[in-house]
Amino acid sequence: MRRLTKILSSLLGAVLLVGLQCAECVLAQNAPVAPDHPWQAPAEGRIEADARNIPDLRFTIDSAKTYSLPELIDLAETHNPDTRVAWQRARSQAAALGVARSELYPTLAAAALSETSRSEVFFGGQFYKQVAQDFELALELNYTIFDFGARSGRIEARSTQLLAANFAFNDTHRQVIYQVQTAYYRELSAMGQEDAARASLANAEAVQQAAEARLANGLATLPDVLEARSASAEAEYDLQTIVGAEEIARGDLATAVGASATADIRVQPLDEVPTPESIGDTVDQAISHALGQRPDLLQQVAEIRSANAKVKEARAAYYPSLGLTVSPGVPYLYGLQEPSPWAHTGDLTGQVSLNLNWTIFDGGARKSRLAQAEADVHAAEAEANAKRNQITNEVWTAYSNLNTAFRQRLAATALLESASQSYAAALESYNYGVRNLLDVTAAQRTLAQARSADVLARTQLLSAVAELAFRTGDSIRASNARPGP
Repeated sequence: MRRLTKILSSLLGAVLLVGLQCAECVLAQNAPVAPDHPWQAPAEGRIEADARNIPDLRFTIDSAKTYSLPELIDLAETHNPDTRVAWQRARSQAAALGVARSELYPTLAAAALSETSRSEVFFGGQFYKQVAQDFELALELNYTIFDFGARSGRIEARSTQLLAANFAFNDTHRQVIYQVQTAYYRELSAMGQEDAARASLANAEAVQQAAEARLANGLATLPDVLEARSASAEAEYDLQTIVGAEEIARGDLATAVGASATADIRVQPLDEVPTPESIGDTVDQAISHALGQRPDLLQQVAEIRSANAKVKEARAAYYPSLGLTVSPGVPYLYGLQEPSPWAHTGDLTGQVSLNLNWTIFDGGARKSRLAQAEADVHAAEAEANAKRNQITNEVWTAYSNLNTAFRQRLAATALLESASQSYAAALESYNYGVRNLLDVTAAQRTLAQARSADVLARTQLLSAVAELAFRTGDSIRASNARPGP
């Protein structure tokens, strides 16, 4: 007895020691002690180490290859982490549907039990030692025979939630495609603006050289030369600003396709990208396409179906459910009672039962759950209507912007042609002494603005086409379906 007490004391001491250590770990996670300093704690270092060990899924861009827009979109759909997140969420919903469907089948559990007991039995004025050993293998089968649609409601809800997750997956691809397109066209615009800025710098330097030559020949004044130098410096400043914007645009494009922002990515120049001449559909056709294929709207419709399925499940709670339980077992019993020898018995035992469960009163819980589910249906329907209105307005705006971009493209082309002729005539007249330098520099600045407007008009037109495809959902219709992200 003393030995048993000693063992129990040792075990209790070990349990208390472990408990104190766990409590110390828990108590160490305190809130910041004051609002005027950043929080610093050992836990922060562990989290920072975990952050550095996150697997890097970015791929390496081939810097020697010139990528087209379809190739960049294909890379983004494969490597952009957003598509992988949406894919895993859809897979999670598919697993949840599998869990709901498993309720249609019985559950079978197995257990192995063993027990040994030793006691002193008093009989006839004397104690007798008695030992009993019990081994048992048991199975339990449970099956819900019917539940008035509760399981089917849960299965339908999970099924429609899987559809919603799949539509969200498609919408992620739509978002990624548009992200790549806008980044690509910003890169093209920056490249085009850089080319235009370099051409404007060359024009400014040509004007400066002409002014300095005329000054050397006594045909120009020093203020004219200073004005020409100022124009050249301004053109150089504008060029460096555009070079910086081009670097940022290139980093944005590399990030959009799932690579590092520092990757050296090469794309087709703007002159090699075809520009559409007109819109194929009317605005009503574009709106109709959007309302029939936008994945975010289809996701909202799936949410309505899921809410209706939950109403079905809530209504089933008013009715009883009938279940079947089968519990077979095979016990093996061994016993010893002195002075008798060991005895043994074993046989098949168990039970079969039917369980009818019917909640008669629950304080209004079922009524409240049903009201909540019906309200969720109406809310989902309202959200779907709001989404329809939003989509209609988005398509209308994108369609109008595209028409405006077509008109601006024509105006920019005419402006560039006239500005080029004006600059050439002004420079030639200046060389002949007919025009002054201010006229030449003004024509040069107008030409620089016209080049910039031409590049902007072309890229805005391409961006407007991409936006209309994004708003109508046409951008993912051209993409091949993939089993993965």
